[in-house]
Amino acid sequence: MVIQILDHITDEIKQIREDVFMKEQGFEDEFDAIDETAKFVLLSIDGKAVGTCRYFPGEEPSDAHIGRMAVRKLYRGQGLGAKIMLAAENGIRRDGFRSCSLSAQVQARPFYETLGYVAEGEEYLDEGCPHILMRKNF
Repeated sequence: MVIQILDHITDEIKQIREDVFMKEQGFEDEFDAIDETAKFVLLSIDGKAVGTCRYFPGEEPSDAHIGRMAVRKLYRGQGLGAKIMLAAENGIRRDGFRSCSLSAQVQARPFYETLGYVAEGEEYLDEGCPHILMRKNF
């Protein structure tokens, strides 16, 4: 297993996000201007890209935001999502941030809670899918 933190999006990352968010979950607006400046975590197993997320400065000066966390369907249930999140959090701390936030799909809320994230505010819809803002302080 190899985990990289990259300062640019790759074709492998794009393919994971297309497969998970667009083909599997039906989202349409997957790519945006944030991809031009974000940092990316890429987890590979035996040379195959299987999971990713991105992070970037949040709305508050000491906060970073994690987004687009995805693991290919075949590789779920093996703790890889937690490894991706840990790598992102380590990068965020190295970059000097004191907290991180994320917009969690409500169905993934328990996963993020096991990693120490706490829900804030009310649920909201993003492309018709219920989400909730969650935050973790370091």
